[in-house]
Amino acid sequence: MELYEAMRTTFAARDFTDEHLPDEVLYEMIENARFSPSGGNRQGNRVIVVRDMATRERIAELTVPVAKRYRAQIDAGESPWSAHVPTKVSPEQIEATPAPAMLTGPYTQSSVVLVVCVDLKVVAATDQYLDRVGVISGASIYPFVWSLLLAARQNGFGGTITTLPIAHEPEIKALLNIPGDHAVCAVVPLGRPPKQLTKLKRRPVEEIATRERFDGAVFTLD
Repeated sequence: MELYEAMRTTFAARDFTDEHLPDEVLYEMIENARFSPSGGNRQGNRVIVVRDMATRERIAELTVPVAKRYRAQIDAGESPWSAHVPTKVSPEQIEATPAPAMLTGPYTQSSVVLVVCVDLKVVAATDQYLDRVGVISGASIYPFVWSLLLAARQNGFGGTITTLPIAHEPEIKALLNIPGDHAVCAVVPLGRPPKQLTKLKRRPVEEIATRERFDGAVFTLD
C-alpha cells in the first residue's frame, strides 16, 4: 500500500470479525514498527502480546468505571477526562451511566491485544517541571504504536490506541507483571475489521496550521 494512502485510511477500528491474526503477521508488524524513532534512539518500548481471554476480560473489567465516566462527561457536554477543565459530573451520575460497549468490547472481541509499555528510565521528560500534565515522554513511544497500526492496515487488519484501562495502571501492571519503572502507554486491540474505511473525516489543514505563531495567518496555498 502506498504511504499516503495508508496514512489517510488507517482508522480507529473497534469492531472485528472472528478472523485470527496469525503470529507470523503480528511478528512482521512488530519487526517493521521497531524502526520507529525514540528519544536518543534509546528504544524503551516493550510489547506484551495478550491472547489469553481471561486476561483480556480483566482488562475489559478495569475499563468499565473509566468508560462510565467518559460517557457521563460526554452526555454533560464535557471533554472526557480533561486534565485542564475539572468535571462537574458527580460520582452518582457516573455510576448511573452505562459503560459503552464500543469502549469495553474490543478487548475481548479482537483477535489479540497488545499492551505497549515504555521504560521510564530512558525517556527524556523535558516537561517534568512544568505545571501541567506531562506529555513529552510520549514522543518516545507513540510513533512505535502508530507504526503498529499502519502495519496492521498494510496487512488488512486494524485496531486503535486505547488508554482508558491505564486509569487503573497499578492493576494492569499487577495483571501482566510489568515492573514499576515502566509505564503502560497504550492498550491496542487488533483484528480484521468487518469493513475497511477509506474516507475519514478530519479537519482541513487550514484549521490546524498557522504561519509563524499560534495566532498567525492561516497556512494555506491560496
